[in-house]
Amino acid sequence: MQNRCVNIIAHLFNAPLEDSEAAVGVGTVGSSEAIMLAGLAFKRKWQNKRKAEGKPYDKPNIVTGANVQVCWEKFARYFEVELKEVKLRDGYYVMDPEKAVEMVDENTICVAAILGSTLNGEFEDVKLLNDLLVEKNKQTGWDTPIHVDAASGGFIAPFLYPELEWDFRLPLVKSINVSGHKYGLVYAGIGWVVWRSKEDLPEELIFHINYLGADQPTFTLNFSKGSSQVIAQYYQLIRLGFEGYRNVMENCQENAMVLKEGLEKTGRFNIISKDNGVPLVAFSLKDNSCHDEFEVAEMLRRFGWIVPAYTMPPDAQHVTVLRVVVREDFSRTLAERLVIDITKVLHELDMLPAKLSAKISVKEKTQNGTILKKSVMETQREITDAWKKFVMAKKTNGVC
Repeated sequence: MQNRCVNIIAHLFNAPLEDSEAAVGVGTVGSSEAIMLAGLAFKRKWQNKRKAEGKPYDKPNIVTGANVQVCWEKFARYFEVELKEVKLRDGYYVMDPEKAVEMVDENTICVAAILGSTLNGEFEDVKLLNDLLVEKNKQTGWDTPIHVDAASGGFIAPFLYPELEWDFRLPLVKSINVSGHKYGLVYAGIGWVVWRSKEDLPEELIFHINYLGADQPTFTLNFSKGSSQVIAQYYQLIRLGFEGYRNVMENCQENAMVLKEGLEKTGRFNIISKDNGVPLVAFSLKDNSCHDEFEVAEMLRRFGWIVPAYTMPPDAQHVTVLRVVVREDFSRTLAERLVIDITKVLHELDMLPAKLSAKISVKEKTQNGTILKKSVMETQREITDAWKKFVMAKKTNGVC
């Protein structure tokens, strides 16, 4: 059943398979394990090539954007791979393909692109990255590949944006991971990683066992685990089919647009997310000089909403964002209700004094008798830190 799921997903991602050829992939515990396995395959293949060429193989690196999930940092730290991050900037909150390719060197095991950033749902331009990397590989003689982290977007792009080239249609894309428990419509605990071909997964990483009556290849980091998620994934793939998944994703996207338009009508928010991407709405206050996004998130809890507020990674730390992810059970009615409750929260905040912001923003520091005004970024960081401490103090108040 797991192999059937892998084959279905590989065909969904346009893997170049013959009619009777089985796809290469495995079910994992979420995309975190999938990324670890893909990273290990890239590292081992790069090391094998360097050894054969008689070159040093002790300093591998991987190029990503600063917007990657924490599991990429875990992979780099656990498996001793240098993580080279492309910094973000105002108005551009995903990895810049041109800057990423500039950071590639002979020790780069792969470039990781994200199809659906956690921060704002945006799809990175995998095709441009592929084209730029093809040219660099020609000039240098390297063969630096691409991994696509499609944890969120892997079950969205094939149905909403079938013409978008991000998958195995691009020659340098060697592996893709996707989360079944996100838009794969399965409960938490299932991910998938698929390789372009057998040549992209070094054989020495695969273990073969036969004590269950037949030869079974295995390539995992986790050990004993239940099969319920695999069964649920197979059920959804068969029950819904291509048309069913497309209908679900279209409905999610429509509801995200309802929420986005409602927030825009308030006139109080900048929309950070893109229309083409994961069905989510990321937004920030146009004016947070009196009250910020963390206060909005905290007050929304009174209405039963848990809307995360967070700061962007380097070099966009001064941007604070609220994010609402639209899943299959987030209806149009809920989207409209959320806009109403956000409007109520804004009205209540307008009636309150800006205690935290006012106390911090008026501070100035002196050095050698000269008054130094803090930069906007420094002020925003202090406001954010102070508000986090304030919220944590409220949460822990009276708790033994």
